[in-house]
Parts: sequence; structure tokens; C-alpha cells
Amino acid sequence: MMNAANKSVVTEFVLLGLSNSWELQIFFFIVFSLFYVATMVSNSIIVLIVISDSHLHSAMYFLLTNLSIIDMSLASFATPKMIIDYLTDHKTISFDGCIAQIFFLHLFTGTEIILLMAMSFDRYIAICKPLRYASIISPQVCIAFVVSSWIVGTMHSMSQVIFALTLPFCGPNKIDSFFCDLPVVFQLSCVDTYVLGLFMISTSGIIALSCFILLFNSYIIVLVTIKHHSSKGSSKALSTCTAHFIVVFMFFGPCIFIYMWPQNSFVIEKILSVFYTICTPIMNPVIYTLRNHEVNSAMRKLRSKFLNFSTETPSRSL
Repeated sequence: MMNAANKSVVTEFVLLGLSNSWELQIFFFIVFSLFYVATMVSNSIIVLIVISDSHLHSAMYFLLTNLSIIDMSLASFATPKMIIDYLTDHKTISFDGCIAQIFFLHLFTGTEIILLMAMSFDRYIAICKPLRYASIISPQVCIAFVVSSWIVGTMHSMSQVIFALTLPFCGPNKIDSFFCDLPVVFQLSCVDTYVLGLFMISTSGIIALSCFILLFNSYIIVLVTIKHHSSKGSSKALSTCTAHFIVVFMFFGPCIFIYMWPQNSFVIEKILSVFYTICTPIMNPVIYTLRNHEVNSAMRKLRSKFLNFSTETPSRSL
């Protein structure tokens, strides 16, 4: 029994998904397919707009472009498999595939956390110390922000994977979710889940909560600063910061809830998992685009160029 507990004998996991109802699975297949396509298209458009418009070659939009890339990655680590699984009866994932999902989930979420903090710092300097903005937020600093976010995300992800690989799995292999993550996977292990829960809280929950508190305080300082300046520029800054804070709240809320209380109901975890892996990546471009005049203007220019090119191509061929 001790020998069995010291070695993982589970070679694959069964993903129970969101529902056993065939009708609901068809509904989820259609909805999540549309969400995934919309996520990839909308975030790709943001990346294309920022690259093609020289007016958007600034620190804020450079960070926004990287956020869109991370959102596309976050939407792709599990959603395509979930969509395909709705068309099959046997929904399984190999042990290595499960570990890979845990790695990429924590890589992208860890990277996005640091990137959101960098975006908050950028807005703080732009609004609270505008005269020093150009000297502090240089292109080299922006690149350092992005590189650091990926390094921190990789380190955090590796710690979660190493922890998962040390867990002994000796029997139960049904995961009541549509992808692998530590809060649901560690409950299948053959050890005391209370200790594992403490690890989850210390390595993911507290980190996410601490980062959220820092971001919340920074935006409070920014909003107080904006309040003392009544101008068109201040209105634009308020709109930008409001959009940033909505994104931060939407991303951190589910993460904090899942990792601070890893023994939650599976139903609640499923809803929150859908929210931050499927809904949030598509909401980010919507929030930034609808509330940002510069992005809207650049989008209109790009659309005009595309339409002009489309009308000119047939005439050239004639």
C-alpha cells in the first residue's frame, strides 16, 4: 500500500466537463466556439492596430498588445480541447497532458498578473508624475516589464508543476471540470488535501490577493489625483484607468476566490473557471476598445485602408 502511494499509477484523467446533458453540451459547443473565435479575432485586431498605427507606439499600447497576446494564449490552453470534447463521448486527457495544462495555465495567469501591475505602474507615472514619465517609462523599461512578467510567470508555473509531479495518484481519476488545475487535481491524490490546500493558498491565493491589493491602492491614488484636475485630459485618464481597473477586477476576482478557498464547491469553481479562461480574454479588447478614443480612431483608419484596398484590387485586375 505504501509502495502504491509512492508512485503515480494514473495514466489519464477523465474530464467530466460542465454538464452530462447532451442538449447542454451542444449549446456549450456553439457558445464557446463563438467565444473562442471572437477572442482570437478581437485580440488579433488589437495587436494589428497597435503595430500598424504609429500614433499607438507608446508604452501603454505596447503593454496592451502583450496583454492581448497573453489573453489569446490563456484562451487557447484548454478551450479548443473542451470544444472538441463536446463532440466525443470519451473525454479524457493523459497525465502528461494534464500537467501541461497546469503549466500553461499558471504561466499565462502569472505573466498576466505581472503585466497588469506594469500597466498600473505606467498609468500611475503618467498621471501622478507626468513630467518624469518619458524618463521613467522608456522603451527599455517596457521591454523589461514584459520580459520580467514572462520570467516570473515561468518560475511560478514551474513551482506548481513540480508540486503536481510529487503528488501520488493511485486510483480516482475523474476531474469534475473541463481542464486540469491544481485545486481539482490535488483532491484526487492519495495524501491529506488539507496540507495541499495550505500550499495552494500560500503560493497562488495570497500572491494573487497581495497583487490585487497593491493594484487597488495604486488605482485609488490615481483616481484621487485625477479628481483634483478637471480637464479634458483628466476625463480621458479617468476613462483609461476605469477600463484598467475593470480588467483587473475581472481577472483577479475569480483567481482569488478559487485559490484562497481551494475546497470550494465544484459548481462554483466551474463557473469561475469559465469566467477567467473564456470570458475575460474576450472582455479585455471590448473594454479597452469601447472606452478608448485612440483605439477606435485607429480601428476606423485600418478599416478604411482595408476597404480602399478591396475596391482598388478588382479595378487593377481589370
